[in-house]
Amino acid sequence: MILLVLSGILLLTIGGCACVWWAARGGPRWTRAVATATLAAGEVARKAGIKSNSTGSDDS
Repeated sequence: MILLVLSGILLLTIGGCACVWWAARGGPRWTRAVATATLAAGEVARKAGIKSNSTGSDDS
């Protein structure tokens, strides 16, 4: 079951990256919408990673 979920997440990620690439080259309107959503999700994930890394834990 977890393999199915991870495979779905991987396919969504690859599809989102493909839409970002296609939208940058003048793709149809729906690719620009998907690209915007993909980039926004990436920003949210990046900010969540920064917050979890700035909690003061020192892993080194």
